[in-house]
Amino acid sequence: MRPVLFLDVDGPLNPFAAKPKPPGFVEHKFRLRGWSRRHPLRMWLNPGHGTALLDAAGDAELVWATTWGHQANTMVGPAIGLPTLPAVDCANVDSGWKFDAVARYAGQRPLVWLDDDFDLYPAARDAFLARREGKVTHLVRVDPRTGITGVHLSVVREHLK
Repeated sequence: MRPVLFLDVDGPLNPFAAKPKPPGFVEHKFRLRGWSRRHPLRMWLNPGHGTALLDAAGDAELVWATTWGHQANTMVGPAIGLPTLPAVDCANVDSGWKFDAVARYAGQRPLVWLDDDFDLYPAARDAFLARREGKVTHLVRVDPRTGITGVHLSVVREHLK
């Protein structure tokens, strides 16, 4: 079975909590559907992340797991050099946060997931992990002050071997 590498935007790709922004990140301004502010959303993205993620994913399927949904394909992906990717529908999640949608998409396949918010939903996380018992499942926590680093990419490669 082909493994899946799930990818969140805010935190892993956009280190929104970094002060100052990490080296290699470039400012982007996006106008999002449904964005209530008059000014565009300012983000910091590393243009090298696309190639690095594709390399780390290897034969795994790379999939967005973000509330950005398919907008990640039109804004974030091109800014970092990613092709159009499938997107898990995380926009209208219930008390299971993103976990239920990711579980449905992955099915029985091995998965690795880069996100910064796993610990905000401990009950949902623990239930997700319990349902995935016996299936390869690795939640890779990314600090929103650093974004994805070489260490995270090494962990992804190790788990997708």
